[in-house]
Amino acid sequence: MDVILIGLLAALWLAAGLLADGLPSAGTALLMRRRARLLAALVGAGTAVFAAVPVVAGLMPGVSAAPAAALLPAVPALVVLTAGVRRLSRVRHGAGAFATAPLAPVPPGLRAAAAHPLISAPLQITGLAAVVGLPLAAGLVDRPGLDVPAGSGFTAAAIALVAVAVAVIGIRAALRHGRLAPLVMAPLDRARIRAGVR
Repeated sequence: MDVILIGLLAALWLAAGLLADGLPSAGTALLMRRRARLLAALVGAGTAVFAAVPVVAGLMPGVSAAPAAALLPAVPALVVLTAGVRRLSRVRHGAGAFATAPLAPVPPGLRAAAAHPLISAPLQITGLAAVVGLPLAAGLVDRPGLDVPAGSGFTAAAIALVAVAVAVIGIRAALRHGRLAPLVMAPLDRARIRAGVR
């Protein structure tokens, strides 16, 4: 049961991370609003599974490893719930303002807001952390990051790989947002040039 719970947690947050990655590339405002709504639903479902883990673990006989495994993705999930959800809500409302015209293109500002690192990166890191918690839930790891039957070298390699993956996710999200953000100012700069303002 532990593996099922943490596996469901990982699946929901990984799906949310993948959907968030494609949010800025939506072709129309209507499609962006739909993706933002689905993303909000996935975050809600993932949060519900977080809440269900200690309840189910308490109802099961014996010692459950699920609560300890769920602690790993809890920190990035808190970032999602405190900062990411608010930004996602702004994107959803912003896309809704343009969605009345089905073929309305996505404004550059809205596309840059959808690519903000606080939307995609914490979701993807939460999914990654939940996947890392699967060996703990399966009983392959006795204590988080300490005792691994395969040897301590496995633990060090796993920690290093996770650290590299987190860094890559964060850098990629920041670079994409940095590439889209200047497009927001470009129309204003062109308007100033036409008006003769320097």
